[in-house]
Amino acid sequence: MKRSLGRPNPKVDNKPKSKISASRKLSLKILLLTRAMEELEKEKADRDEEKTRYLGEKLPPLQFSGLSLEELQNLCKQLHAKIDIVDEERYDCEAKVMKHNKDIHELKLKVQDLGGKFKKPALRKVRVSADEMMRALLGSKHKGSMDLRANLKSVKKEDIKQEKVLTTEVGDWRKNVEAMSGMEGRKKMFDAAGGGQ
Repeated sequence: MKRSLGRPNPKVDNKPKSKISASRKLSLKILLLTRAMEELEKEKADRDEEKTRYLGEKLPPLQFSGLSLEELQNLCKQLHAKIDIVDEERYDCEAKVMKHNKDIHELKLKVQDLGGKFKKPALRKVRVSADEMMRALLGSKHKGSMDLRANLKSVKKEDIKQEKVLTTEVGDWRKNVEAMSGMEGRKKMFDAAGGGQ
């Protein structure tokens, strides 16, 4: 078997051509869309016809001419009774729909759990201060400010230097106590703090 390295294999490179031309595909799509539009219009007409038939059964045309006051009052009472019945039916239907929607939602969650594919909701970063976080956690019980920087003790560089000097002077604590006892010790502490200047 001889194989030519420079020439590609014609069977591998050629993609299978579609048996339906582009114009034929377009005409089929147009036919499908027109058929779908006709079906939708027919469905809408059927729904309207069903609605008029149902209303004709439930609500016959009213005739007010030639009725006395008492007959009109009886007619109003009958209409109110029918309105109450229809209202109850509407409420029952709404309750059933809500119950079914809730059941569908629970079943979807079960399917997701069984499938193991739970989509995590996209979370966004939110900058929350400490005060807002404490208010959210504690509600109205939170009263103080959580400005932690304001509560920090400010330290000056001079204080740090003086503390270092004092710590280097301290050796044996017994000697320090003896040196600082009495009025001389207080005078030394006063001088060291910078009060004698």
